[in-house]
Amino acid sequence: MVALEWRLYEAGHCTHPERATRKGAPARSCEFPALVALLRHPTQGWVLFDTGYSEHFLQATSAFPEKLYQLVTPVHLDPQQSLAAQLRRDGIAPEDIAWVVVSHLHGDHIGGLADFPHARVACSRAAWDDIRARSRIGALRLGLLPGLLQSWQETPPLWFESQPAHRLPAPFAHFDPAFDLFGDGSVRLVPLPGHAAGHFGALFDDGQGPVFLVADASWSSQAIRDNTPPPAMVTAWLGSTRIYRDTLARLHALQQAAPEVRIVPSHCLEWRPRREAMR
Repeated sequence: MVALEWRLYEAGHCTHPERATRKGAPARSCEFPALVALLRHPTQGWVLFDTGYSEHFLQATSAFPEKLYQLVTPVHLDPQQSLAAQLRRDGIAPEDIAWVVVSHLHGDHIGGLADFPHARVACSRAAWDDIRARSRIGALRLGLLPGLLQSWQETPPLWFESQPAHRLPAPFAHFDPAFDLFGDGSVRLVPLPGHAAGHFGALFDDGQGPVFLVADASWSSQAIRDNTPPPAMVTAWLGSTRIYRDTLARLHALQQAAPEVRIVPSHCLEWRPRREAMR
């Protein structure tokens, strides 16, 4: 087993009615942090899971029609809260990042890609093909900002689906198959369909047990515990309600069967980080 050190960063947050993310929740506006995981692999080096918001995102949504993105989900990002700035304060330069693993291509997950031009990017080919097939307005309607992908034109990503596929052991068998990012079993990329095309999570071990980064398969740990999805209108707008609810039900069953597994949604307030040493 390859154990990885890791920690979470918050790269900005948006505000949105809580009820839009969990049926029956209050209608009040709620903060949703854009969480990013930093992993340290013993041979591959520093690995990011998503990038959160950044100045590039703010620029990409500064004019219409893309400005509609911020009108629907207002974004808050202090200049010192960008992921690159936080990493520098922790002694990690942007060029030290070896890999950026992208869960899916929504703007709040790839907003900081351009800050890491030396990193190798890994993502789903299905997500890439989907965004490339959409018009500017068609992409925006789903929270996609193709302009944030300009830096990928010369060096194509490493496709998740091109990596070795393996069956997962219990209690993760209901998420088969997973793709082995580095070929050593340290980071397994797990399909979590329903929210967006090519939506994946990442499963790894930190020496204290499994950690499952599930991106937007749920907006909160509470929704997983209760198996409470967003309203159908929301899931149908972004993806597939039926498939999303099936994925959430499988995460709920995993939480019930193996409560020791740390399941980390990308926008969960319970996982909002404090400044602390890597685990």
